[in-house]
Amino acid sequence: MAIQEQKVLLAHGSGGKLSSALVKKYFIDKFSNPVLDQVTDSAILKADSSYIAFTTDSYVIDPVFFPGGDIGKLAVCGTVNDLAVAGASPRFLSAAFVIEEGFPLSHLEMITNSMAQTSGQAGVKIVTGDTKVVNRGKCDKIFITTTGIGVLNPRYRHISRGENIKTGDAVIINGSIGDHAIAVLGVRENIRFEEELFSDCAPLNTLIDELLEAGVGIKFMRDLTRGGLGTILAEVTENKTYGICIEEKQIPLKDVVKGACEIFGFDPLYLANEGKVMIVTDKNDAVKALSIMKKNLYGKNAMIIGEITKDFRGKAALNSVTGGKRIIDKLTGEMLPRIC
Repeated sequence: MAIQEQKVLLAHGSGGKLSSALVKKYFIDKFSNPVLDQVTDSAILKADSSYIAFTTDSYVIDPVFFPGGDIGKLAVCGTVNDLAVAGASPRFLSAAFVIEEGFPLSHLEMITNSMAQTSGQAGVKIVTGDTKVVNRGKCDKIFITTTGIGVLNPRYRHISRGENIKTGDAVIINGSIGDHAIAVLGVRENIRFEEELFSDCAPLNTLIDELLEAGVGIKFMRDLTRGGLGTILAEVTENKTYGICIEEKQIPLKDVVKGACEIFGFDPLYLANEGKVMIVTDKNDAVKALSIMKKNLYGKNAMIIGEITKDFRGKAALNSVTGGKRIIDKLTGEMLPRIC
């Protein structure tokens, strides 16, 4: 009997366990080098006596327009944020478009206008790009790939790898989780929520710059995109000598998102976000960081949600509102495909 060939699944794009396995086996192991093997959102490269952060990402979200944004805004924010969480100052972007024949030019103009506005807000320039048009049915409307370059102060080289994290450090997020995923779900499935909900899609580099310029002792940052907060927590602690313990009651969650999760059976810890960052800071700087973040539009609902602990080594744990504890693992399977 013939053995059925294994094939790529939607779940391989979830940002969870299957994504990690796919990337490791077919990309990292094949292209292995000291920079790639760090497996960070941005590659940290030395150019003469300076350092740069370099990242790339593709966006295939469906639908391309959603409450609070569109694929163009998402493409700029996603790449800007990947650079910013490495501690870098984003400077330049490239933008490559694959467009399906028949895509309305009015929609293309809306998307590029959005990209221009968002890149201006973030203080970055789109300096190069590419455009391809494919036959009708060979691409779903429009796909965008953005690549970014940022300047990195050598003092922040440790941030992307989290190599200075230690017991007692505080874990902070800048606001409510799951807004992007549920906002996209609503328009995708034509669901009307009692409370209006918008994606949190936003460039976070100004917020992060304020923290760095104030001298906050940041040990690690990661934007909470595919796989959500839960997957990032699991990745940060994987194979480490420390653990993380977070408090469920401290995690900001809007009622409309909580209600949608109860209806559809989603765990909000694994919902995608496009304007949220998890930050690990020195415990002595946690209150200072929180104060700075709350003065920024994109951090006004920031919360300290937990700490680095000597317990649960190599694991992340959640203290639930009901009094129990559970281990947080990487996302398994796929909750919402094509969310970014």
